[in-house]
Amino acid sequence: MGRKPADLVIRNGRWVNVHSGEIIAGTDIAISGGRFAYCGPNASHTIGQGTKVVDAGGRYLVPGLCDAHMHVESGMVTVTEFCRAVIPHGTTSMFIDPHEIANVLGLPGVRLMHDEAVAMPINVHVQMPSCVPSAPGLEHAGAELTVADVAEAMTWENIIGLGEVMNFPGVAANDPVMSGEIAATVKAGKTVGGHYASRDLGLPFHGYVAGGPEDDHEGTRAEDAIARVRQGMKAMLRLGSAWYDVASQIKAVTESGIDPRNFILCTDDSHSGTLVHEGHMDRVVRHAIQQGLKPVTAIQMATLNTAQHFKLEREIGSIAPGRLADLLIVSDLTAMSIDEVYARGVRLAKGGKLDIDIPAYDYPKTAKNTVKLGKKLKAGDFDIAAPKGANEVRVRVIGVIENQAPTRALEADLPVEDGLVAMDRRNDICQIALVERHKGTGGVTNAFVSGFGYMADCAMASSVAHDAHHIICVGTNKQDMALAVNRLGEVGGGVVLFSRGKELALVEMPIAGLMSDERAEIVAAKAEKLTEAMRKMGCSLNNAYMQHSLLALVVIPELRISDVGLIDVTTFQKVDLFV
Repeated sequence: MGRKPADLVIRNGRWVNVHSGEIIAGTDIAISGGRFAYCGPNASHTIGQGTKVVDAGGRYLVPGLCDAHMHVESGMVTVTEFCRAVIPHGTTSMFIDPHEIANVLGLPGVRLMHDEAVAMPINVHVQMPSCVPSAPGLEHAGAELTVADVAEAMTWENIIGLGEVMNFPGVAANDPVMSGEIAATVKAGKTVGGHYASRDLGLPFHGYVAGGPEDDHEGTRAEDAIARVRQGMKAMLRLGSAWYDVASQIKAVTESGIDPRNFILCTDDSHSGTLVHEGHMDRVVRHAIQQGLKPVTAIQMATLNTAQHFKLEREIGSIAPGRLADLLIVSDLTAMSIDEVYARGVRLAKGGKLDIDIPAYDYPKTAKNTVKLGKKLKAGDFDIAAPKGANEVRVRVIGVIENQAPTRALEADLPVEDGLVAMDRRNDICQIALVERHKGTGGVTNAFVSGFGYMADCAMASSVAHDAHHIICVGTNKQDMALAVNRLGEVGGGVVLFSRGKELALVEMPIAGLMSDERAEIVAAKAEKLTEAMRKMGCSLNNAYMQHSLLALVVIPELRISDVGLIDVTTFQKVDLFV
């Protein structure tokens, strides 16, 4: 009403109104106390002494972008560094599920990331991890979360809901832990995140939806998105560093005419290199527009739809009175060319650069030195003994699918040399090993994997191995495999590549073996060196590190590796390496 001057007025913009689906030229926006106060044709009555006035010059005024589902740890950096990387790309709200650190440090680890999130200059809401371990009986994580832990977390100030419920067979079967966690979340009036990683849209799917999850990001086909929306769920379409699931599913809207109100865009997992060089939610929105969505519709899927889903429509997700003053000044809507980024009425970035500094968050010693091998590994730890007398064996092989999270359950005939099963790099079959790293048992599970294309003697090891986060090592040479695993024990975790005894690349991640304590751009540079080294070894996969890190994810079909053994994720049973 102009009874006191606004703090900031942005004049002469084209208002991207996600409530009405319009773009309204000649709009003024007045901001007071970090919130939108007036949105209309003329805010001159709110301008007074001390009011800062910005001329948008006819550029677009877009709500700050929201990432509805993501894991900060996948960026290899802390919450602080993740924010530093994504703010210039227009992300002002994130809904993070820290189940990676939960698998290593348990509830105290979740609390660390929760408290760091509260200190950020943008909105970083935390979902309480639901499945630690993700598949009880099929893997052993470094910690275990209970129904009581979930109920406690629901009382924390910044917990927005329950993280992706990955144990989808357990939900459909009324598993008491799953139903108890969901009940505690519903009682708190918060949102239950979903994760239904199966193509079966029959009774198991219906049972899962009836159990309470309200969204799902694991669809890969248009029919997956349609099925979820018809059942009252939100279909979350992800474009991460290695998961390209928007193009196929958005056809539900562009071709089948399904109402877009129940579609939400997210990233799930973004590598530090992607964040620094390609973007974050601006990249996802741009991609969705390229698939045929109207720009306003794509923006709705990354703003208002997300806010409504998490019961935050009165706080974020639109440029409208009373909401937090999170907005972007955009010169090209289709290309999502972001000139300026404001959060809570304060300009945080301009021209792709941060305007502010965000102090580093200090993680305690208890969050470090988490890689416990129990022994120094040798090449012989990766030997696979063949059945007695065999000259050739038929084995199960994990098949990597480029740009998708699922794997294929393959089979291959491999030669036997001196009683040991040999790799076959000519047919793209190399060895994979999972090394236990939480209890120091010295346990090693050996198997085979296809899809990386390694042609040289090499091995890459990572202490990021969703979700239990043991060490995964993939290699063509057992000596290099031992060197790589031992190196991670020395530095406290991370990812490293060796070839013929020489270290080619290393990204240190001392925080829980999952995150670096360095700046995002430094981590991105180290990650790029790793990517280049992998290419030189013969790997041409897009973002192969992300594919590598999911090989132990025993909640996504078809075949995975864990500390228990080789897991058939279509039947949720351990299977023998030999067919």
